[in-house]
Amino acid sequence: MAKVKLPPNVTVPGLFAFGDSIIDAGMNNNIKTVIKCNHPPYGQDFMGGIPTGRFSNGRVPTDLLAEELSIKEYVPAYLDPNLSSEDLLTGVTFASGGAGFDPLTSKLSSVISLPQQLDYFKEGIEKMKELVGIEKTNFILTNSVYYLVAGSDDISNTYYGTPFRRPHYDIDSYTDLMLDSASSFVQDLYKLGARRIGIFNIPPLGCVPSQRTVGGGILRECAENYNQACQLFNSKLSAAIDSLSSKLPNSKLVYVDIYTTFLDLIQNPNKYGFEQIARGCCGTGVIEVTSLLCNKFDAVCPDDSIYLFWDSYHPTEKGYKTINDLLTHTYVQSFF
Repeated sequence: MAKVKLPPNVTVPGLFAFGDSIIDAGMNNNIKTVIKCNHPPYGQDFMGGIPTGRFSNGRVPTDLLAEELSIKEYVPAYLDPNLSSEDLLTGVTFASGGAGFDPLTSKLSSVISLPQQLDYFKEGIEKMKELVGIEKTNFILTNSVYYLVAGSDDISNTYYGTPFRRPHYDIDSYTDLMLDSASSFVQDLYKLGARRIGIFNIPPLGCVPSQRTVGGGILRECAENYNQACQLFNSKLSAAIDSLSSKLPNSKLVYVDIYTTFLDLIQNPNKYGFEQIARGCCGTGVIEVTSLLCNKFDAVCPDDSIYLFWDSYHPTEKGYKTINDLLTHTYVQSFF
């Protein structure tokens, strides 16, 4: 994997992440929720087949970026019982599978909400101060890279998947609600010392295997209403990040356009070495997600390297790595 070449005199001491299952590394393992994957077949390609709570067969985007930035090989969960002091100082993920910008999203899944993730971060900062002092902690906070990946569960699970929001919000007003929460979160992170923040937009959810099954008709085509909702939110997010960038001194807020890259993979899979983009590798691949449906009793595809998706919602490590390779050098340079 190609390492990111940093400009002279630039240091990236750590990587800290917030959001949902895309970058969860086990935060949900010991909480009372069904949204967890610390069991086979998850993790079959991770460090000798250990299911750590990552929603994939192997590493996830935070792990890949940490290695490219020469920080470490993988980013552990903050609640990992074996977390070391060194791990905390070089970055952890607070992300919780099933979390969203809409407070209702995390509540419905009984997972760790974004405000709770922020509280854990505050707790982590105090621990860092005890370990290395205020000055070193401030240096780590200012110079580290931060990931924010959320919003997918709001649209797919809460808005379209439950009856609770649609009677009160059309998709325009609902994406406004999501955006208000996203903007507040970025500002709260900034107040705690974060400066280099990568905010990911939402991928084309309508083309994810489970959403094809739910909303793509008998042919399981991409569900266009999901994709249009994602594009609506993404356009608002992009404008909001531009606005916040001008208001927050010395901030490097980077809008990471995963939607376009992901859609290209889905439309041109052969270009990237994928043969199957409409089904996940686990089970039938059309509806299995997390412990309820993708579990040790499910058959797994013989070759996950030709699959873009591991289960019916989350990419394989190869999927993540392909997207990471296409995006990383473009947006990471924007931090410096």
